[in-house]
Amino acid sequence: MPDLSGSTDSLPHVSRRTALKVLGGAAGLAAAPGVLAACSSSKTKSSSQTQSATTGGSITFGSNYSDAAPKAAFAALCQSATAKTGTKIAINTTDHNTFQNNISNYLQGTPDDLATWFAGYRMQFFAAQNLLTPLDDVWAKIGANFNDAARNLSKGLDGHYYFVPLYNYPWVVFYNKSVFASKGYTVPTTWDAFVSLAKQMQKDGMVPLAFADKDGWPALGTFDIINMRVNGYDYHIKLMKHEIPWTDKGVTAVFNQWAEILPYAQKGATGRIWQDAAKALENKQAGMMFQGSNQVAANYAAANLADLDFFVYPVINEQFGTDFMDAPTDGFMLPKKAKNPSPAKGVLEAIGTAEAESTYLKTDQWDVGLANGLVAPSYNAIQKKAVAEIGKCKSVAQFMDRDTVPDMATAMIKLIQGFIDDPSSSSISSIQKSAEDQAKTIFS
Repeated sequence: MPDLSGSTDSLPHVSRRTALKVLGGAAGLAAAPGVLAACSSSKTKSSSQTQSATTGGSITFGSNYSDAAPKAAFAALCQSATAKTGTKIAINTTDHNTFQNNISNYLQGTPDDLATWFAGYRMQFFAAQNLLTPLDDVWAKIGANFNDAARNLSKGLDGHYYFVPLYNYPWVVFYNKSVFASKGYTVPTTWDAFVSLAKQMQKDGMVPLAFADKDGWPALGTFDIINMRVNGYDYHIKLMKHEIPWTDKGVTAVFNQWAEILPYAQKGATGRIWQDAAKALENKQAGMMFQGSNQVAANYAAANLADLDFFVYPVINEQFGTDFMDAPTDGFMLPKKAKNPSPAKGVLEAIGTAEAESTYLKTDQWDVGLANGLVAPSYNAIQKKAVAEIGKCKSVAQFMDRDTVPDMATAMIKLIQGFIDDPSSSSISSIQKSAEDQAKTIFS
């Protein structure tokens, strides 16, 4: 799941507005004992951070795998790690948004020994603040288990490893095979065909595109994919780093392209959660939905999963075709303030294997593993297709709120929600100006 991490004034590129938001949110975590414990003021000694991995002992593992199915899969993964290392693992589970919004306070307080998190910049941001423990010694043991892409996503900006990946998943356009078959619909491969299909679905009394953005982050994925289809991957990365201004004509082109398809999206998106949009697709009230596979597929009832299929977002600019997509990578990190780093490293060595990923994927029907030599125990059609489509990409992005600094992602959530409510040319111009004004402050 994408991340919207909060921050504090002690971190660079972060405004006081975000800090106040996160600090205020921390006061409402009475239902999340794991997070409350992590935010206490007690300190741990850092000298033990240099210890190498050991077996035995016990650790705590902070987890945002709060939905039933991933929670069960994660429990099985931890059980297998315990069987291999002899280390007892106590899992502290917190719901997705609470965990992610509180992550900065969590890492600076009294965190668990290990924590679930996200690869790429979202990890690099905290590694650069000396809030994570380097894992070079762990990677000396598990490095051969992963390809270059997975290894690079696990490194901090200083070149050291800080992350052990578990899986990734594609952002694609989902649909029900039975609906397409009964209506005679054809999977669109071009933008014009995509718009034409949406128009036909609307004529047929369906909502062409299930859409929800109450949580803020889902629409970031739509911006990402249109940006990569129109301008390419390198442009996306440069924009996320503010090496290209938000007032650039390339950004205008993204919003204009999106405005063309937006009339065919489910109305009232900013007041709807993505789970309800996915149910509209599952119930065949909507014809398509662009979202991550580990959200849509995970939300489907088991009896309906066989009817689910997807296609990659259609071509807009022939120069880039379908070469890029968002395929976020999730995994684990070792907080700098962990009390038991030595056995925690032993657990990471056990987790960073094809065998461990296979254990996790026995009950995971939407994500795909990353370890070399993985023998998938029960990949369904969605997972097999996900492996194939991700493999075709020349580059994969990690999602806007993982590829840019937290404050910029927060700013774009509000601005994009404004675009959804008013996609006019004047609104787009105002949104771009506001985005650029905020980016200048955030990246200064």
